Amino acid sequence: MDGRERPPEQTPERLREQADWRADAAHKVVMAVLFAVPMLKLSWTLGGGSQARAALDTMGPKNWLDVVVGMFLFEPLLSTVLGVVATHASYVAFTRRGGAAAHRGRRLPALLASAAIVPAALALVVGALNGWAWGLTAGLLAYAMRLGVLVDEHTGRYVRSPAGPSRRRRPAGALQHGADVLWAAGLVLSLAVLPFLSLAAALDGRSWTGVVHCDVNTGSGTHRDRLIELERQGDGVVGWAVAGGGVVNGLACAGDADDVIRQPWWRS
Repeated sequence: MDGRERPPEQTPERLREQADWRADAAHKVVMAVLFAVPMLKLSWTLGGGSQARAALDTMGPKNWLDVVVGMFLFEPLLSTVLGVVATHASYVAFTRRGGAAAHRGRRLPALLASAAIVPAALALVVGALNGWAWGLTAGLLAYAMRLGVLVDEHTGRYVRSPAGPSRRRRPAGALQHGADVLWAAGLVLSLAVLPFLSLAAALDGRSWTGVVHCDVNTGSGTHRDRLIELERQGDGVVGWAVAGGGVVNGLACAGDADDVIRQPWWRS
């Protein structure tokens, strides 16, 4: 023994701990967006934190997903970027934590087909909600990002060090340069574009759910009011009165094509 400390053995467990920081950062951004931005959406749209708490009390925790769905799945650009970032981050994490080793013995056509499954599913979801053009864009972008990861892994660009995280060799050839372009695009999408679009959607003053006109009686007679629908209840709705600023019961409701509740933040 020369007295020097040797690096720890490179075990599968240690490799899993050394997950690529880019995938980790993208995962954190996605989780932060899904957790924090809907609350900001409620607070800005309804006019403040106390109003957001009152709406959440009425909706219940089980309906928190309604805000997420309303924000992300019905905003074409935002849903496309979120889907691409989420699928790319999950694929990078999978390959860096041992998934690439399982792929190395498979033929290239099988690898390409396997990598296309999740992007195809993403294309179907986004396309069903926002049209085939958005679905095709989301699917192709997600697939291209996955191809960049496959190029890195199967050309041996990643050097895994027992003493630290994996690092990439300098690019050699058109394929590896192309993978670098996709890697940079992934960083921009996950760390800049996704947060920006999410904040813009949260502060645009539009409802995350249906807006209806209903008969409302708050004790001083029945009148027609405009409500943000929070929950269906019997033959009416429980909603947030846009003018009155509170939770009310509405009957004989008719839909409103206009979902704007207040001016966006940048115009207020």
